[in-house]
Amino acid sequence: MLHYHTIPVTPFQQNCSLVWCDQTMEGAVIDPGGELERIEAEAARRGIRLAAIWLTHAHIDHAGGAGELAERLALPIIGPHEGDQFWIDGLPQQSAMFGFPAAQAFTPTRWLHDGDTVEVGREQLRVRHCPGHTPGHVVFHAPQIKRAFVGDVLFAGSIGRTDFPQGNHQQLIDSITQRLWPMGDETVFIPGHGPESSFGAERRSNPFVGGT
Repeated sequence: MLHYHTIPVTPFQQNCSLVWCDQTMEGAVIDPGGELERIEAEAARRGIRLAAIWLTHAHIDHAGGAGELAERLALPIIGPHEGDQFWIDGLPQQSAMFGFPAAQAFTPTRWLHDGDTVEVGREQLRVRHCPGHTPGHVVFHAPQIKRAFVGDVLFAGSIGRTDFPQGNHQQLIDSITQRLWPMGDETVFIPGHGPESSFGAERRSNPFVGGT
């Protein structure tokens, strides 16, 4: 079975998630934005052998620690979609702008596209390309446990910002309604910030996309 544990990191309280297969104890870390010692300690405490870094998008609070962690543990960086290359290239500038520890640019080992899959141990997650917050944003869907790791596409009661470079409000709405809602009302999502919710709850009550 697939398991996960969420660790809020960085001054932005970004939800970094450890995901792992309980048969093999092989795991991945989604969006290691910073506080790498905490992330590594939690993986070690749970007996998880980290095998990859998965990125939803390349904003500093999600990707700021990816390059260093990849070097430190010899891990591949998987994702996001190549539409976020300019954000990756700008990570050193982002870190200085927002007062984060120095972040390094990198080239992902593998770019992700809509319909791809990623594996951890014997478990597989589906990839959906969900642009709008950033052009290269992706989401990881685990239907076997009715969970989705959605980065900054959707939040409990809100949606991602689209006022950053190459953000697009209509694209974001389309990503939510055309890519996330079909995953099912009962699917619980882990957002990039704040508490979990379900797609059904957001379809009913979210002021930005409710009723869609």
